[in-house]
Amino acid sequence: MDSRTVALIRTTFKAVAAEEGGSETLARSFYSILFTDYPGVRDFFPAAMDAQRDRLVHAISYALDRLEEPDKLLPFLAQLGRDHRKYGVQPAHYVAVANSLKSAIRGCVGDEMWTDEVAAAWDEGLANISGAMIGAADKETSPAAWTATVVECREVLRNLSIVRVQLEHPMEYAAGQYISVQVPSRPRMWRYLSPANPANSNGEIEFHIRSVLGGWVSPAIVSHTTVGDQWLLGAPLGGLGVPRNTKRKMLMIGCGTGIAPLRAQIMAMAQRRVNPKVHLFVGGHHPCDLYDLQVLSQLAVANKWLTVTPVTEHEENPWWYYDSGEPQVELPGLEPRMTGQIGKVVAAFGPWADRDVQIVGSPSMVQTTKFRLMAAGTQAKSIRHDPLF
Repeated sequence: MDSRTVALIRTTFKAVAAEEGGSETLARSFYSILFTDYPGVRDFFPAAMDAQRDRLVHAISYALDRLEEPDKLLPFLAQLGRDHRKYGVQPAHYVAVANSLKSAIRGCVGDEMWTDEVAAAWDEGLANISGAMIGAADKETSPAAWTATVVECREVLRNLSIVRVQLEHPMEYAAGQYISVQVPSRPRMWRYLSPANPANSNGEIEFHIRSVLGGWVSPAIVSHTTVGDQWLLGAPLGGLGVPRNTKRKMLMIGCGTGIAPLRAQIMAMAQRRVNPKVHLFVGGHHPCDLYDLQVLSQLAVANKWLTVTPVTEHEENPWWYYDSGEPQVELPGLEPRMTGQIGKVVAAFGPWADRDVQIVGSPSMVQTTKFRLMAAGTQAKSIRHDPLF
């Protein structure tokens, strides 16, 4: 696409997003048109659409921001195309989505702004996006979805569980990627979870799940998962990872269950002969949120290239956390725990100019940490994180 086409697409989308409540209006209008004009498509979506509407706008925005960066956009679209096979999506469904999205945007911006040139630009942009997704899906030979059986569910905190599943067929994924998951109690509500271990020939995956207040899926997983449950898993997504033979040192920053994809990468690196130095900052609100320090301690002791610094915002645990009263055992291989907001703590070390940076956590944590690092002198091109939706 030429720059004129990209500019027209972005201008009309931003005109909608700039209005108060514009993004929500667009999402509601899109799904209303889609389900009215193509009623058969409704069966692909969950009954509750709140999260789905938010995800739609974020995904569109993410793609539009990268229209002139095919090296970043095309791999993302290819992954999405492979992942959407789990729904049973066919090329005709992409046409339905494109038509409905154009109608929704036209309704939001009005006929005065929606010129023939703008319509043609959107036709070209959506055709390129859907073409990339369809092409990747057609070339894929792996299963559309994997069946997995829960073999262990362990409560770590009252709102956090570790779940291990056994895949019916092994899945090839890169350490650091994430996977869409559907659980029995929430049909058609797919949620993204990051494996906390590298792929293995036994098809065993460990997930760390925190119950999100007001969420539909995570509370159901934490509260109701039992051994023997059958889960469905989609194709792996995401671009985090440490290339083999890289000489660049790494800075990894993870909060809460965001430690999972970072831990998986470190475990994968531990199987290599040579690695660059890695400094991992693992954060939480309270000391009890650092639930995986035992494993990280073992990894740090066994791998001298790894430095692990725990960080908490508060010195003490919350009132609801049961403390046995036993003295805390100091874990070997770990740096002394620091107190403060993790982005601020990490940025205080300096610009980290010699490091490639990965940040994993909530969207607000990722954005705040990224801005603090950039303010400290870290180059934006050195910072990586997954799409924030």
